[in-house]
Amino acid sequence: MLSVHSEYMGMFSKSRPTSSMSAKKPKSAVSKGKDKKNEVSPPEESSAGTGHPDYIFPLVLTSATQELFGCRADEDVTGDDPYRLLRKEDIVQDMKTRAAVSDFSPFKQAVLDYPEDEILLVFDRDFTYGQSFYLVLAVEAKENMLKPPAEVEVEEDEGEELSEMIRKTPEPQPWICLGSEKEIEEESLMDTRPRLRYKISRVRREFGAPVSFSTCGAAELRESCIECTSYQDKSFSIRRMEKQCGVQAIPNTKSSSTQTIWKYPRNMCTQYEPRELNEEEKENVLRSENLKNFLHSVTARFELAIQQNVIMDVFVDDWWTLGEEDTTFGGKADTHLKEYQSFTDLLYSKEKTISYINWHPTISGVIAVSVTERLSFEERIDSSTKLLLNPALILFWSFSDPISPQLLLECPDDVFCFEFCPSDPNVIVGGCMNGQVVLWDISGHVERLQGTRAGVGGKNISSNFKTLSFDDKQENDTPVVRYCAVSAIENGHRAPVTDIQWLPDTFEVSRTGIPLENKSQISVQIVTCAPDGYVMFWDLRTPRVVAQSLTDRKQKAEEKVLENPQGVPNTFNHLDLTWKPLFRVTLPKVDTSGEYSPQKFSLRESTAISTAEKFLSGAERAEVPEYSQLRVPSAKHLRQRDDISTKFYVGTEDGELVYTDWRLEKDNDSGRLFSPKPSHRFRVHDSLVNTVLRSPFFKDVVLSVGGWNFAIWKEGVMNGPILLSPCSQSKCTVGFWSLTRPAVFFIGKEDGNLEVWDLLEKTHEPSQTQNITTAHITCIKPWVISSARQQLLAVSDHLGTLHILEVPWTLRHPSANEKWSVSVYFEKEVERLLYFEKRQEMRAKERRELEAEEQRRKMEAAAVSVKQVEELEEEALKEFEEYRTLEKLILKNMGLLSESEDAPDN
Repeated sequence: MLSVHSEYMGMFSKSRPTSSMSAKKPKSAVSKGKDKKNEVSPPEESSAGTGHPDYIFPLVLTSATQELFGCRADEDVTGDDPYRLLRKEDIVQDMKTRAAVSDFSPFKQAVLDYPEDEILLVFDRDFTYGQSFYLVLAVEAKENMLKPPAEVEVEEDEGEELSEMIRKTPEPQPWICLGSEKEIEEESLMDTRPRLRYKISRVRREFGAPVSFSTCGAAELRESCIECTSYQDKSFSIRRMEKQCGVQAIPNTKSSSTQTIWKYPRNMCTQYEPRELNEEEKENVLRSENLKNFLHSVTARFELAIQQNVIMDVFVDDWWTLGEEDTTFGGKADTHLKEYQSFTDLLYSKEKTISYINWHPTISGVIAVSVTERLSFEERIDSSTKLLLNPALILFWSFSDPISPQLLLECPDDVFCFEFCPSDPNVIVGGCMNGQVVLWDISGHVERLQGTRAGVGGKNISSNFKTLSFDDKQENDTPVVRYCAVSAIENGHRAPVTDIQWLPDTFEVSRTGIPLENKSQISVQIVTCAPDGYVMFWDLRTPRVVAQSLTDRKQKAEEKVLENPQGVPNTFNHLDLTWKPLFRVTLPKVDTSGEYSPQKFSLRESTAISTAEKFLSGAERAEVPEYSQLRVPSAKHLRQRDDISTKFYVGTEDGELVYTDWRLEKDNDSGRLFSPKPSHRFRVHDSLVNTVLRSPFFKDVVLSVGGWNFAIWKEGVMNGPILLSPCSQSKCTVGFWSLTRPAVFFIGKEDGNLEVWDLLEKTHEPSQTQNITTAHITCIKPWVISSARQQLLAVSDHLGTLHILEVPWTLRHPSANEKWSVSVYFEKEVERLLYFEKRQEMRAKERRELEAEEQRRKMEAAAVSVKQVEELEEEALKEFEEYRTLEKLILKNMGLLSESEDAPDN
């Protein structure tokens, strides 16, 4: 280690830097001894009055001048670097610009007489010459200060042999290894194994929790605690006499000690017991007169307090318990959606997605879902044989049996939408992927669906069906219902049916789209749309036909009735494979050729809301006759309904919202019926519109969802949406209004989150966001069991799982005057839109006026310029005439002009 030390000491002595460069400093009292020999000795000319050389000009620089020339004190120039070269022309320009205000004006002549282009400015930190700065206006002195000589001459004294050190920056020397690196590596502490890491964590909810101590015996801790008794190990008492270590360079160390001595840790415990009186002391206390007097004095008050506690709790908070419910599960304090139940089936919904869901309108606890294959167009073509063998289904789930479905509806193709008939809930209509419209009749299975409320396999189930057992053929007990009728594929849509709705029983439409009175008061017409550009109206009744000939009647009588082995009801046998739409509505584009591709539509007269209101009010449903006995009446015998609006909203595949009329118009030339162009078209969504839904409280308020945002519209206000959400990070896949609160609606997202928006609380962001599933949400349907007690929300995802959520009290119970508050909010938003429209019109009018004013000024300027030229010419001619007259007068007075010359020129 001695060799190592000597090697490093030698290296340090070679590379040790010299003292700071005093050649760049002015002469000061601090530099003494050897430093004095290194000072640059400028010419020893000095003025008698100033006490400094003549080439030194002390001056004061203001902060503005320092900023201008980049010589701020202690920032740009310091004690270690006091020199700055200033350009002469910059100083001269400063003196010209600022004149006497310039800090260099006292030395103007000296600066002008300086021969070189750069002048040395020195920062005098120690005020050697009386000021903080001074100029060096001598070339030789500047060179001596900036470039000191390499060697200093030895003084003439013969006795001195000391040479002055050269003031220059030390140059780094290459490292020369003499073998000490190996010793340092051997003496260094190296890790032989990875270091151990310990992570200590704690549950977040336990932070700040109150700590409670309790008494426990030693015997109770034997199972949960192991005592490790400490003992004194003599091996740790060995004193280390010698330690060998090697270091390359260490800082200055300091040894210190305290009087505290660390002892070996020892476990200690303390046992305690309550202090009790002995038997004699207890007897004395019980027999004492003080105790008897105390009991006599407090007995009456104690009995009164006990009686009051029995009558009522005096410590209860009346304001807290004033509400209708306590703060339990689903109470007022609960603001999040709770998972009530979930449905999935490994046989029917495995590797499928739920495309649509619908609650049964009359049977509580029963919900129907349609499942579709998660296949692309190419995959469907490749697996077409498999899809034919495994038909698409609609599953009926019941809360009493979440394991297996209660009913299966067979479909000719994947169903994207379906609806229950508002007049007869046993009739279901659906739209298929191949463009066909399908009808089912489940009247023969109503008892099974109603019996599930009492328990699967209960007494209420019809005897026609086998009760579910625990054998291997349990899946065969679920009945499969085949469709009653399907539309003709050549007369239907050319694209998947994306939306379907029933017309209410209050009116019907004719073949030209005119609303007529419905005398039967039964919903018999439906509306469908598909991306093929058509919105079609269908009628379930038997169409009016021309009188048949005698031969056709004989052939029809001779036809044999086909057998029905699958037990399909013949409710809509008259429509099977012959069903055609009543009329078609096209959507021609407003500004270009072509047609819009509808995805969703919203009629002003909605049946979903009316059906829910009828169910909640408990109104009895009228008896529905057989549809085969109904006939399409003639429009001549029905009264027109002028109070029914034929305008409706349509959401397109390109993210546009179209406002159009379904009533057909007649061409005056050809007499053909055609659909008019939409009156308005809005583009606010950047992807296909997946939801167009009217509010259940305001018929003229529509919610549209598509792409990364949603919008709320008010019918009759065509300036734009009254509310447009900002773009979110994930796509919005579906939306639905709350059935009990006018200000609340739900938005499903692509990332599986469900957003709850409350317009009375926030309008720029959701009130709360809750993750429901890992896949994107495909459909949302709320259902009200009891507005005061329970409300459920059905949410389906892309993985084929149906989630039933319970809506908390705050999201299902409306506040006081909530409907009025929301209507006021909508009115304010409408006023805002009108204000902005008027403001734009006003700005456009002002812009036109400014342009007209500018044009008028240009024309006036052009006219004025022509007029000015003429006036200038006249004025110049007049001045010339005056000049000629004056010239003649002067010449005449001088006698240089004769009378003949004075005559005017002809």
